[in-house]
Amino acid sequence: MAVRSDIEIARDAKKRPIQEIGAKLAIATEHLLPYGHDKAKISAEFIASLASRKDGKLILVTAINPTPAGEGKTTTTVGLGDGLNFIGKKAAICLREPSLGPCFGVKGGAAGGGYAQVVPMEDINLHFTGDFHAITAAHNLLSAMIDNHIYWGNALNIDTRRVVWRRVMDMNDRALREIVCSLGGVANGFPREAGFDITVASEVMAILCLATDLKDLEKRLGDIIVAYRRDKTPVYARDIKADGAMTVLLAQAMQPNLVQTLENNPAFIHGGPFANIAHGCNSVVATKTALKLADYVVTEAGFGADLGAEKFFDIKCRKAGLKPAAAVIVATVRALKMNGGVKKEDLGRENVEAVKKGCANLGRHLENVKSFGVPAVVGINHFISDTDAEIAAVIEYVKAQGSEAFLCKHWAEGSKGIAEMAKRVAEIADSGVSNYAPLYPDEMGLFAKIETIAKSIYRAGDVQADKSVRDQLKTWEDMGYGKLPICIAKTQYSFTTDPNVRGAPTGFSLPVREVRLSAGAGFIVAICGEIMTMPGLPKVPSSEHIRFNAAGQIEGLF
Repeated sequence: MAVRSDIEIARDAKKRPIQEIGAKLAIATEHLLPYGHDKAKISAEFIASLASRKDGKLILVTAINPTPAGEGKTTTTVGLGDGLNFIGKKAAICLREPSLGPCFGVKGGAAGGGYAQVVPMEDINLHFTGDFHAITAAHNLLSAMIDNHIYWGNALNIDTRRVVWRRVMDMNDRALREIVCSLGGVANGFPREAGFDITVASEVMAILCLATDLKDLEKRLGDIIVAYRRDKTPVYARDIKADGAMTVLLAQAMQPNLVQTLENNPAFIHGGPFANIAHGCNSVVATKTALKLADYVVTEAGFGADLGAEKFFDIKCRKAGLKPAAAVIVATVRALKMNGGVKKEDLGRENVEAVKKGCANLGRHLENVKSFGVPAVVGINHFISDTDAEIAAVIEYVKAQGSEAFLCKHWAEGSKGIAEMAKRVAEIADSGVSNYAPLYPDEMGLFAKIETIAKSIYRAGDVQADKSVRDQLKTWEDMGYGKLPICIAKTQYSFTTDPNVRGAPTGFSLPVREVRLSAGAGFIVAICGEIMTMPGLPKVPSSEHIRFNAAGQIEGLF
């Protein structure tokens, strides 16, 4: 029998009206702002009314380093949420919104897969409720106001060589990484070098995902450093008087989005920072709202645990006061074989030795997650090509590491295919054994924080950074930003900055190319290796295959 595609399965979903999904969490109809029949935003007034309620248990789903073989982290997050509901628990899911960049580039969408998806899949992967457009508009409004201020006399004495606020768009476009703007004569302003990042790398995206309400949002937006004067003193967004209008543009975008899984369970999808160039977690407001409404909340952090989980623990949980109760690390036999040296075209053949060799990557992530005091199990996302011997090798390896691994068949079977792991995860979450603590204290120096992440999580031997980078960090410490956490931007494919180095390498150097202060979001970005904050499209982008079919249905999304 032919295997049905994700989009074919999603197309046949028996969706319930979004009001019914809200009712499962006791959200009254008047507190839902519907976008059609199957998605809605939740009102700020309702969210504020939940403050005194007790929180449910927070469960993180993370993964090994991604490979072309696929891991299925979002699919497992959705599956686990469905699985918890299947065994009689009251559970909700919290995911990030997909970016158009990877959707039209190489990665595809991010709505899960098989029979563990959130719907409406096409809407979620495309414009959804317009949050990313609002973030792009607010970001670029600030850009326009900076150049406008300079044009009309530059009362703030901005050094045009030191404008650090770049523009953004939600698309992969390498041609816009470095630009010269304001060309064309006196009427167009003062020419200067500038550039574009992808919207998910915007500090506005990070701020929206870390802000607790509109008041906090406006303060954080005002705290953005947009430029420096000749005396190196900072110019803030509030100095440009952009923070109020930006907040107005983002007011609806701040409200979490409610959708449903294929099994009609509630899912919050809100915010979308990438984990390789930003902090990689869904919004604090969505997570906190879900925790007030459900007994168990399953959320994910982007890419492998070296990036997403580390930032979840060290940035999101630290800033929001969250205390995760358990974690799941997703792996596939196929991906472990790739980490063990097998080429993609040979993954269909049994190779137990390669699985065992590749388990070193899984073991490193398992050890790292546990180092935060959070108990973790492994979810083996099942592929039909997996053999019993290969699966047994993973289970045996994880057991030797003092943990448990579960074969999960949610892609093909939905909730019943992950029920065993759901029961165990609920038991761990209920046991109260989690003793979460961040990796480093706030008081540690900024460069020392970078070294701590590099050596403790990546197992680097040293960190390489020019004197200019170290001096910049010292300047920020002197300005009062020394207690901020670090957000590492690096390749997701490896513990190193070389995407081709798989497994669990040790003793390598981590090169820090540049550091950026996100004063509004409240972290320092350390850009390592060749990672780009504006990705490019691949030779054959996914967009070449996306179109309407003869029946007027979208094809090519996955």
